Amino acid sequence: MSTEPEPATEDATDAVDTGPETPGTAETAGAASDARSDEPAGDGGDAAAQVSEVEAELAAQRIERERIERRKAEKQGPIDAGGKLSGSAADLLAAVRAVESGEKPAATVFGAPEPARRPAPEPARPPRPAPAEPSAGPAGSVGPAPETVQSVRRVLAEGGAPEGLAPQTAALLGEGAQDALRADPWLLLRVGGVRPEQADGFARALLGAECGPDDERRGRAVTVWLLEQAALAGHTALELPRLTATLAQRGVPDPDAAVQSTLAEGEALAFQDALEETGARREGERDEEGEEGGGRPVRVLIGLERYALAEESLADGLARLVNSAPKQDGSAADWEQAAGSAQGSAAELIRAVAGHGLVLHTGGEASLAEPAALLHAAHALGLRAWAAAPGPLGRDRFAALLGAAPAEPPSPEPEGPAAVTVTGLLTGVEGPGRDADGALDLDLLVVVDAPQLDVEAGALLAESLPDGARLVLAGDPAVLWSVGPGRVFADLLAARVCPQIASRRPDPGPLGELVSGIGIGELSQVEAPGKEVVIVPVRDAGEAVHRTVQLVADSVPRAIGVPAEETQVITPGHGGAAGTRVLNAALKERLNPGPGRFGGFDPGDRVVHTPVPGRVLPGRVVTADAEGLHLSCAGETVIVPRDRVEGSVRHGWALTAHQALGGRWPAAVVVLPGDAVQALSRPWIYTAFGRAAQHLSVVQGVEQALPRAVAETPAKPRTTRLPILLAPQIPTTTD
Repeated sequence: MSTEPEPATEDATDAVDTGPETPGTAETAGAASDARSDEPAGDGGDAAAQVSEVEAELAAQRIERERIERRKAEKQGPIDAGGKLSGSAADLLAAVRAVESGEKPAATVFGAPEPARRPAPEPARPPRPAPAEPSAGPAGSVGPAPETVQSVRRVLAEGGAPEGLAPQTAALLGEGAQDALRADPWLLLRVGGVRPEQADGFARALLGAECGPDDERRGRAVTVWLLEQAALAGHTALELPRLTATLAQRGVPDPDAAVQSTLAEGEALAFQDALEETGARREGERDEEGEEGGGRPVRVLIGLERYALAEESLADGLARLVNSAPKQDGSAADWEQAAGSAQGSAAELIRAVAGHGLVLHTGGEASLAEPAALLHAAHALGLRAWAAAPGPLGRDRFAALLGAAPAEPPSPEPEGPAAVTVTGLLTGVEGPGRDADGALDLDLLVVVDAPQLDVEAGALLAESLPDGARLVLAGDPAVLWSVGPGRVFADLLAARVCPQIASRRPDPGPLGELVSGIGIGELSQVEAPGKEVVIVPVRDAGEAVHRTVQLVADSVPRAIGVPAEETQVITPGHGGAAGTRVLNAALKERLNPGPGRFGGFDPGDRVVHTPVPGRVLPGRVVTADAEGLHLSCAGETVIVPRDRVEGSVRHGWALTAHQALGGRWPAAVVVLPGDAVQALSRPWIYTAFGRAAQHLSVVQGVEQALPRAVAETPAKPRTTRLPILLAPQIPTTTD
């Protein structure tokens, strides 16, 4: 298909499959990474003295790296680079192979597996991350030394690789990058957008006759690359048989040796997870577990250290919240009085939060009124209550519901509950800041749009909460999952380790009826007397683009009364004849024509800025000068350096569904060209259709594939470890 799906989502082709993936060549790294909806990296600055978005993100990443180093030191000593596999990793792989070969049954090899963790008698507080310090100097100054970039450029040219990869490669490999590349040309595979066949060509040019498919360096590089692709698809780890099978399909002669080498070099971690007996076993599990009746089933996983340790930290932090008694803010009578003044499931939510450190709340758009009621009640009881959303769209939407503007940094004592972004909260750019111990200075945190939380953001949040704090994760479980790896909200719902309050408040009107039906797998016709839902059939992609522009610029403003600037176009991918690039070009020509003299942009252009992978800031172009492109994003001025504009700013009249997550517009036009069939799934359609508050137009070229996707294509499964990590620490609840 020509439409490029979002590879970091459950709607994309599985990243570890060996079939065709998003088109990309070795000509530029940008060309390959451009197919990813949420990946372009760049910098944004604040015109005032506030910390910039990128500086805040760098600080958060620095905290994450320090935390990972602490956990590495706690778990085990260093493994000698290049040495043979030893210790638990070697024992684990040897045990797996013994079972697979039939040499020993699973019971004799693994025995009764010890739980991954044991609950402590008293909830233990992990080391808190230190308050973020803004990086020195402007965001645009962060980068490798020019001489390092030039040296890398020469090595790339010698190997026939595009010299445009030099800045990324130098930043990734650091000082001495040119020598590292010569010693191991397959390190180029770590650069975003480079594929194995391209790295092979580079290695052949540098190594000549020494280059071969059985090279240990190649096996390690492809193993890490597959794990990174799996993370883009949402997995925090891969099952060992699946990884080795995919390595073989990628031309690695000895997959077992490649995995062993990767583990020995410390580039990945191995895990043995005990599974519950469920009667019938999956074929893949049976191969690992031996003959039936041989013992307790186990699962062997291989994962990148970054995500594996984040998932473990998340489990530790959540277990601490669940096992700790919440701080006694207000008497039981006060909480009951607050619940009595609320209605329906809002009262249930208040009662659950009164006695528990972690509570989950589920429901559609209308259900957000219940977390809002909880925040107001908690604030009236004297709690330092805050709301956070993964992005600025969700923050502003929920702040409007609270009746408060987004919190300015820092806001230790707001007049009422306020909303911030998760990144702003963690870095201190927004919200209450941190106390003397480094914990967030609050008593209650409500995270809305919780399905967007990945394991890294979730881990930082859980570790940053003070003892006795209350955490509420609220969201719609039917929407698309996070761009980053993990499925935190869905895993917690499945694990049943804390109270779960399901809202009984339905979304109103024909749009609410339509979207609610999609959520349960039914696409039904709804009565729309006010033209709330309009279907526009098209024959091909060209007609789809024409009708979309006509709807946004003329039909919707005239018939519905919603102006073009309040209408959002949503399509499955960036590429193709009706992807975001083509649609944005056509919409710009109609709505804000201009020469595009500022890197393809003109003042007034509607844009989305991606300062770091996975973070989307909608805005408009204000002007441009020697500093860069000036944007207005969520009420703040952002300056994107000239060299970062191409990789981090796109036109924003048309977005992908993941880019639109967290936002709602008075009108939405969802474009489904005929070549988008394989990108469709029930969560994608639910998310896209749910972005419309008053009017939805569907430009429909997929015919019966639309109801079929709603009925038959659920979210792609993700391999995660969170439920298993939580099980030995928290008793299961039936609430």
